[in-house]
Order: sequence, then C-alpha cells, then structure tokens
Amino acid sequence: MSEGQPNWLLNGGIGSGKSLVRKVFEDHGLSTIDADSVGHEVLRPGGPGVAAVAEAWPQVLVDGEVDRKRLGAVVFAEPSQLARLEGITHPHIFSLIEENLSRLAPPVVVEIPLLVQPFPGNWHRIVVDAPDDVRLERAIARGLEREQVLRRMASQPSRQKWLAAADLVIPNNGTVEDLELAVSGIVALIRG
Repeated sequence: MSEGQPNWLLNGGIGSGKSLVRKVFEDHGLSTIDADSVGHEVLRPGGPGVAAVAEAWPQVLVDGEVDRKRLGAVVFAEPSQLARLEGITHPHIFSLIEENLSRLAPPVVVEIPLLVQPFPGNWHRIVVDAPDDVRLERAIARGLEREQVLRRMASQPSRQKWLAAADLVIPNNGTVEDLELAVSGIVALIRG
C-alpha cells in the first residue's frame, strides 16, 4: 500500500446505518475500528473514564458500574452535560483509537459519530445518509424511546452538516441489499 494512502472516517447520525456499513467493509477485508466500542472500554469497570464520570454523575452508577442508559438520559437531556462527558471520555477514546491505528495498515475505516477529525495523518470522510424520519424509525426499532432518539438527533450535527463534510456519501434509505451493494462498490476506491 502506498505510504500516503488515506484512512477513512465513517460518519452519520443515529440510525443512519454506520455500523452496518462498517460490517460490510469488514466483510470485504478492510480494517475497521468502532469508536462506540472503544467508548464502552473507557467506561468499563476499571476503565480510564469511570472515576471522572462517577464523580460528575454519581446517580449513573449501579453496583459500582456506569449504567450507560442512565448516563445517556442525563447527558442527552442537556447539551452542557454532553459536552462535559465528551471532555472526560473523548481524550481516552481518541488515544485508544490511535493505539489501534498504529497497529493497522491503511486503509482503516473508523466509525465515529463526530464531525471533528481527531487523528493525525491523511483522512477522508464517508457519510452514511438517510432521511431523519427513516433514522428515527430505525433507532426506535432498536429499542430506544422516541424522545430519547429525538434528543440524540438534536445533539448531533444536522443531515446537511454531515453531507457538507463528506468526501463520499452512501445513501441508505433502501433495503439492506441496496446498502451492501453500494458499499461493495466503493471498497476498491477505499483501497486506492
């Protein structure tokens, strides 16, 4: 692989289908990292973010562990609380992702629901796009309550902001098969 080959940020709002797209990339042999899974590591018992989260929101601890559902209810209800959580967890998440990146040859696809580009090097952005009503239905189907989903959508960049930041857009308002076909079609482009 060429030395300057880019890595890819995989973005999109809640319910857009980022995780399914990442899985299809994995099925095609691309290296991927899921920032949400890394975030779970940061908040697991003994994780680097647990003590600060416990100090900031003691009510989210259950049997000494961070209850992510309770934490989500607190931070997605108030933008300042979400910013506070991100200030605690993002440095740890970014650091762990960079450690993983150092062990993988490009191209690597990092699924991360942020518009910022937190990693050094050559990066491009793929945005998985779906209309807001479709995203809402998908997130509810995954077990979230309507109001929870709407709060999370409001805390994320708008669809227009995601699209404006994209180097590539993968539309996801059809079937799973349509999405898999679209993703398969760009694997060669990502590999460079």
